[in-house]
Amino acid sequence: MARRFFYTTGKHKHMYLLFLFLIQIIWFFYDEKVVRVPKYIMFSNLDTYIPFVKEFVVMYVFWYFYMVIAFIYLGITSPPDFCKLFIFIFAGMTIAHIVYLVFPNGQNLRPYISGNDIFSKTIKYIYSIDTPTNVSPSVHVINSIGIFIVMAKSQRLKKNTAIKILLFMCTLSITMSTLFIKQHSIVDVFYSIIVSALLYILIYKFKWSYIHKANAK
Repeated sequence: MARRFFYTTGKHKHMYLLFLFLIQIIWFFYDEKVVRVPKYIMFSNLDTYIPFVKEFVVMYVFWYFYMVIAFIYLGITSPPDFCKLFIFIFAGMTIAHIVYLVFPNGQNLRPYISGNDIFSKTIKYIYSIDTPTNVSPSVHVINSIGIFIVMAKSQRLKKNTAIKILLFMCTLSITMSTLFIKQHSIVDVFYSIIVSALLYILIYKFKWSYIHKANAK
């Protein structure tokens, strides 16, 4: 039994990479402490047309489960894709934290919430622990896009249209939730998409081209 445990642990040793996210957690709290007054306020006139929809907090919170499910699934079924997801998300979060320090930003879109229903209470709690600073680019959006890209292109799922549609809907809903509960401006989403596109090129295009050229030689 002990031998089986150590064999399983060694077989999935790539999962130890997840411990590196402790760096990101510490960095998050550091940013929250350092950036108290944002220098740049993220806002677009389009934000005024986006209503506050408290029910979308469900998808905002689901993001945490989305992350766990993606890493566990790929960690068990496809170590190479797991590593791609790790690189995508870790690099995306690193870029975001650097931007927060170099261009300290925030938003003032949050409304006053008077309700006492479960949705309102959850949003109040989120507001209390996550200040309206360090918002652009959005880690929620970058990570969600990363999960969709890597999962949809993974060996086991790339031909499963139904799952890819489900992943897309989850990613889209999470992105929309950041806007509807007023955690982010549409400007944040725009920059998050740009960061995600660059990471996609780096992970899937740049490296592939390099390997392809190397093999051609």
